[in-house]
Amino acid sequence: MEDNTLLAVKDLRTWFELKRWGFIHAGFVRAVDGVTFQIALGEAVTIVGESGSGKTTLLRTILGLAQPTSGEITFDGRRMDGQKAQDLVWLRSHVGFVQQDPYGALAPFMTVSRILKEPLAINKVDESEHEQRIRAVMDEVRLIPVEDFLNKYPHMLSGGQQQRVVIARAMILRPKLIVADEPVSMLDASVRVEVLELIRRIQKAHNLSVIYITHDLSSVRYFSERVFVMYAAKLVEKTDVGQVVQNPLHPYTQALLNAIPDPDPENVTRFRDIPPGEPPSLITPPTGCHFHPRCPRIIRGVCDVEDPPEFEPAPGHFVECWLYK
Repeated sequence: MEDNTLLAVKDLRTWFELKRWGFIHAGFVRAVDGVTFQIALGEAVTIVGESGSGKTTLLRTILGLAQPTSGEITFDGRRMDGQKAQDLVWLRSHVGFVQQDPYGALAPFMTVSRILKEPLAINKVDESEHEQRIRAVMDEVRLIPVEDFLNKYPHMLSGGQQQRVVIARAMILRPKLIVADEPVSMLDASVRVEVLELIRRIQKAHNLSVIYITHDLSSVRYFSERVFVMYAAKLVEKTDVGQVVQNPLHPYTQALLNAIPDPDPENVTRFRDIPPGEPPSLITPPTGCHFHPRCPRIIRGVCDVEDPPEFEPAPGHFVECWLYK
């Protein structure tokens, strides 16, 4: 592992057992199935894929909120996949979590001041530092003037202000990694860019690593250095953001780009073919490549038989597709 690697995930699997009548084994939901990647300190990475692809389960496994079935998770040189209580306490003091639904993520009976004070108290930060840290982080996320927000409850704030409180709470312990699970999907369009720019500005100011989870590929180019494309529990393509936009290799990545709406209704050439069908069941995934039932470039007798390994057709550009063998 390189010296500047903050997070390393190796062959990670998170399967959930299904039971019939409460006790009869009925199979597994293979939510994450053999995922490997590394993130450097100070790097922003986006994991993109349609709903149900396993993005949130991958995030929850990294945070210790879901038990990994197998594989390795190493954070800042320390193994985290053992799920020991002391390891999880240490991990969560170094990782900030920005949830998708800001209102649901904030306790409705707590004021902003108390919401931000809680992680400091849990992690036994000296009380003499509480007020200074709270005011500093509120100023950083632009909840100003600070006095106007300290004693407000979540229902008294707009959606954008609520998400700024969530970001402030994620930053209050001065973490090394921020994990943002579709942080703007429930906000008005006019607020989304502001929140993404806020996270990006904080990341640059503190040299943080960021994992940004989204299904919207159109926002990726403005936010991250690298992109991981996830489909049916696997990372099918990993490369820098420029290559994803200009030279997508996996047919699924190409389909995601084709699905981005064009703001010009007169540009009829923008309408392109989208692969038919739906994502496969993660209980009974298809043999071979998981995308082959929908793939317009399928190689019969290969793609539908054997799961592709990871190929590197260009330096730093990884893809799980038999087309690049």
